[in-house]
Amino acid sequence: MSLNLKGIHHLTAVTANVRENYAFYTSVLGLRLVKRSVNQDDVSAYHLFYSGDKVGSPGNDLTFFDWNVPREQRGTQSIIRTGLRVSGADAVQWWHEWLTEKKVDHEAPQDIDGRNTILFEDFEGQRLAIIGDSAASDPHQAWEKSVVPSACQILGQGPITLSVPDLHNTDRVLTNVLNMRQVRSYSLPDRQTDRVYVYEMGDGGARAELHIAVQPDLKPARSGAGSVHHVAFRTPTFEEYHQWTERLKQFRIPNSGEVDRFWFRSLYFREPNGILFEIATDEPGFGIDEPLESLGESVVLPPFLEAHRATIVANLKPLK
Repeated sequence: MSLNLKGIHHLTAVTANVRENYAFYTSVLGLRLVKRSVNQDDVSAYHLFYSGDKVGSPGNDLTFFDWNVPREQRGTQSIIRTGLRVSGADAVQWWHEWLTEKKVDHEAPQDIDGRNTILFEDFEGQRLAIIGDSAASDPHQAWEKSVVPSACQILGQGPITLSVPDLHNTDRVLTNVLNMRQVRSYSLPDRQTDRVYVYEMGDGGARAELHIAVQPDLKPARSGAGSVHHVAFRTPTFEEYHQWTERLKQFRIPNSGEVDRFWFRSLYFREPNGILFEIATDEPGFGIDEPLESLGESVVLPPFLEAHRATIVANLKPLK
């Protein structure tokens, strides 16, 4: 039996204004803050986990590091857009009207790769897309306190779009190492000369797709506020997670080694263009250390940081 990733686990981006970030992702996008923690490698920075459902199911988590950095300089060798899936055409139309009401600049709904799509950005230029996913079969648990009606709430992430100057070596890692499948290609609406290649994992569908835009004429991006730090892919069990560790060793791919993030376990490595990938487990989940009804209401730290709680919390900014 071949080893296969199941889809997008989460995506982590960068903000330089955590208060505005919290306001936008909760009060405009209607996401729930399901975990209020810190970057485990830089405890001076928040690590905020937002979710489209009430429990933070894998595939729903859009997370942010809070760093005092200048804006991103856009370019290739980077993750350039995050898809946020909703249930279908009616939900997409609702979002068009809602974003207009909230005065969020966005494009009118359009067909991109056969899906009804709204392109937009947050206040720092984080590139996002509402994606109509009529085939969605996620076990979505609507959050009753969201500003977004349950029928229109974000179901999770995907597709995620990357930009590379050359596809060859990235394709080798995606297909030969990660066992993804290249299934089709299309052109970007604003850059018809750029071809986007679609790779799927698991059972496929928007929640399990990586889109690779080949853009050789762009300079490499410089990370900053509005950029994406990394994308994580789902592996359901610790057993398969250990198998992925061995697989990276077999292919002699430099990696972080196994990292216990407490709510999930992680394995980090870079594809040939320098974009950071993570393989993350579905288990144990965000309910391991606080009640589901009060997720995200207070700062939660993994056990190895608890001894430093007073100092860590004193250095964090208020979110409101």
